[in-house]
Amino acid sequence: MLKNLKGKFKFNIGLKSIILIGVSVALVLVDLLTKIFEERDGWNFTVIPKFIIVDSGSRNPGCAFSFLADSSWGQSFLIAMTFIMLAVLIALFIFLPERFTLLKVAIALVAAGAIGNLIDRIAYREVRDFVEIKMFGNMTSCNFADFWIVFGTIIAVIDILFINEWSLLPLTKSAREAQEKRKNEKEAAKAEKQEKPDENPDGKDNG
Repeated sequence: MLKNLKGKFKFNIGLKSIILIGVSVALVLVDLLTKIFEERDGWNFTVIPKFIIVDSGSRNPGCAFSFLADSSWGQSFLIAMTFIMLAVLIALFIFLPERFTLLKVAIALVAAGAIGNLIDRIAYREVRDFVEIKMFGNMTSCNFADFWIVFGTIIAVIDILFINEWSLLPLTKSAREAQEKRKNEKEAAKAEKQEKPDENPDGKDNG
């Protein structure tokens, strides 16, 4: 049984994965450096009027939309959940075949964002936000780590729904061909099993 599991789960770290690991590290650094610079320089300017504003000094002790911000146990819970999520993401990244490029890109982005905010939670017991974006009629504070998480999630959803070989609604030629090939293989295996005669139809032990 262990031998079978070993055959199914194997490390898939090739050149693409190594590059994505480097990209993920770079994105964590971008997030941390922008937080440092906005604190030091007190950034305060408008990117798009009434839509995107950079306003230094916003702090969030919770997560998205200040969820758990008022809970005494909120930070400990969020830190623990982030470690669990990162463990799952790293395992997926390692065992996912190299051909699932977009999913690996998505995982690298989400992991970079999670690590960036995790460092804040551990060091400051809150997350340093400085970008105000108007969402659902209200201004929501966020940072570059949040952007990485959102971008990664969007890429993953698009890939799972439409692009990769296991997609639910395959729109690419390669995805359709892969699913058609699996379908044909299953039908061939089923037909072969039906055609194979029962070696012991009476269920008796000939030994």
